[in-house]
Amino acid sequence: MATRKSAAKSNVSSEELKQHYHDMLLIRRFEEKAGQLYGMGLIGGFCHLYIGQEAVVVGLEAAAEQGDKRITSYRDHGHMLACGMNPDGVMAELTGRIGGYSKGKGGSMHMFSKEKHFYGGHGIVAAQVPIGAGLAFSDKYNGTDRVTFAYFGDGAANQGQVYETFNMAALWKLPVIFVIENNQYAMGTAQKRSTSSPDIFTRGEAFGIAGQAVDGMNVLEVKAAGELAVKHCRAGKGPFILEVKTYRYRGHSMSDPAKYRTREEVQKMREERDPIEYVRSLLLTGKHATEEDLKTIDKGIKKVVNASTDFAKESPEPDLSELWTDIYAQA
Repeated sequence: MATRKSAAKSNVSSEELKQHYHDMLLIRRFEEKAGQLYGMGLIGGFCHLYIGQEAVVVGLEAAAEQGDKRITSYRDHGHMLACGMNPDGVMAELTGRIGGYSKGKGGSMHMFSKEKHFYGGHGIVAAQVPIGAGLAFSDKYNGTDRVTFAYFGDGAANQGQVYETFNMAALWKLPVIFVIENNQYAMGTAQKRSTSSPDIFTRGEAFGIAGQAVDGMNVLEVKAAGELAVKHCRAGKGPFILEVKTYRYRGHSMSDPAKYRTREEVQKMREERDPIEYVRSLLLTGKHATEEDLKTIDKGIKKVVNASTDFAKESPEPDLSELWTDIYAQA
């Protein structure tokens, strides 16, 4: 895993750093609010928070271009916000309201945005991976210059359909970046107890797929790796695997007490490896921003998140007639 010291030497502007800080903090504050609403009974079903993993999607979105696609699993709120989806629509969907991206019918795990090229939000472990390859196939078939980011976790990496997809993606040289968000735990099982190889990205070697591991708590390292992967795909060299080694602070879902790890382990990560605090430190020590500047950013983000909560609460629940809509597509 790359060191943080090396990232500090990267050629990054003050504005880029501030944008990374803003985007990661928006996800953090949004997820904190989602956790509160879940505790109040305003969010039903499952709810998987992204707290701790913010640098992954923010770094990769910084490497993406207009028209690139993304698809992920049930831990998806951060991906939606990072690709520019409206917090109002995301929060309304979480609370099951008609103003949500899926009209309140998809909830936390299932929402989509054709405008932002976000294709879910999928509740079945690893099921999004072959769909991601399909999205990439459509771009290759149509001769576009687009790339698809297919996100999945370290637990999903042990599913057979992932390797069927690797085979097809390599065979057809599809422009897909397989992003393994390795947060160290597949639900409650540590990676070392579920995965035979120390690095998961190396499994692509059997299919001739290039890849690398990257420090997922460092947004600059993630962005640099993302740019390399994107360049590889756009050059027609086929798929690329990025194993982004990250960490989630909360349980697998809101119903998980996370007793399979110690409080000391989580606290150590928060104190020594937090992705937002790292960028905050770069901004302050490099004199790119003042404490007051960062407080202003945080204040603005809290206003946006509170507004999304108000929007969700004011949006009505979907009418019963909505049970019959969005079932079949007109062909």
